[in-house]
Amino acid sequence: MAEITYDDFLKVDIRVGTVIDAEPYPEARKPAIKLVVDFGGDIGVKKSSAQITDHYAPETLVGKQVMAVVNFPPRQIGKFMSEVLVLGAMDSQGAVVLISPDQSVPNGERMH
Repeated sequence: MAEITYDDFLKVDIRVGTVIDAEPYPEARKPAIKLVVDFGGDIGVKKSSAQITDHYAPETLVGKQVMAVVNFPPRQIGKFMSEVLVLGAMDSQGAVVLISPDQSVPNGERMH
């Protein structure tokens, strides 16, 4: 993979938000959950579709802090408009595990 500069990294706006609503998205091509995430302040509340059903049920996500890229353009996922990209990493079985802070931080806090 090509190296990037620190300035390139700063172009990706990754913020902390708290999930305030989550529901199944059975119409998605791959199993997914629709998330509503509060990033506070200037960013506000945004929606995302996440393929995280292997490890998470919608009811377990409300109140969870997650990391997301907030400066990508919105993306149409079926009939749903995904406004942010919630971040995760693949486990050994290829299922997504969400990336989140290990302590509570203010919504909207930028990754440094």
